[in-house]
Amino acid sequence: MGIIAGMAESSTAPGALSTGTLAAWFATPLGQYLRSREQAYFDSALADIFGFHALQIGLPESPFLRASRIATRCTVDLEEPAQVLADPHWLPFPENSIDAIVLPHALEFTDEPHQLLREVYRVIRPEGQLIIAGFNPFSLFGAKRYFGREQSMPWNGNFISLYRLKDWLALLGFEVAGGRLDAYVPPFAQEKWLKRFEFFEKAGDRWWPIAGGVYFLRATKRVLGMRVITPAWTRRVRKKALGSVARHAKESLELVE
Repeated sequence: MGIIAGMAESSTAPGALSTGTLAAWFATPLGQYLRSREQAYFDSALADIFGFHALQIGLPESPFLRASRIATRCTVDLEEPAQVLADPHWLPFPENSIDAIVLPHALEFTDEPHQLLREVYRVIRPEGQLIIAGFNPFSLFGAKRYFGREQSMPWNGNFISLYRLKDWLALLGFEVAGGRLDAYVPPFAQEKWLKRFEFFEKAGDRWWPIAGGVYFLRATKRVLGMRVITPAWTRRVRKKALGSVARHAKESLELVE
């Protein structure tokens, strides 16, 4: 854990997770456009994740866990309408207890992204899944943040590059298992211009795939020296299958003789 502790300076006070006004931005035409695309990705990514407990940290107004087959699903944030009111930097859950965690833009709007990731690593179980959505600084969204004059959400956030986030995850012990970039359309405020430039989505995915306005990362928690023990019924089925193969092989040899 020494490497993990060295990722950032320790702090006695947790950072502020600023997602309240971000939720208001997601109600704008550009925000709604982006949310629909993010919802589609989360629906697809969560469909094949199983377990007992799933968390969504931040943006409780958006039901990003709706497609999950996990029975117990809840949102965590500092304020309502989150189902669990708690500081995400100090989650009120035991170690290795959560099967899947979704982080929709939580890392860009906290002063302590390293602490938030360390806490996520603590509560997620070995082989558990983490899915992150973030704004890509090397995109038209990033250009608007850098060159624009707006100081409102989401342009006042700390956009984290994809390669830096991958480094943070690797230091913690996560293994990136997949992901993609999306939202190549210019960040227009008006819906009519978004529709006119919607062809950018297919063109961007083909011609400049690293320049999507948002990125998604799916990572798996790995633990050194851990051995995944399969259920007893799985071992019995496997043993039975191997026995059947050996029997058929023996019968084939007898026929040849």
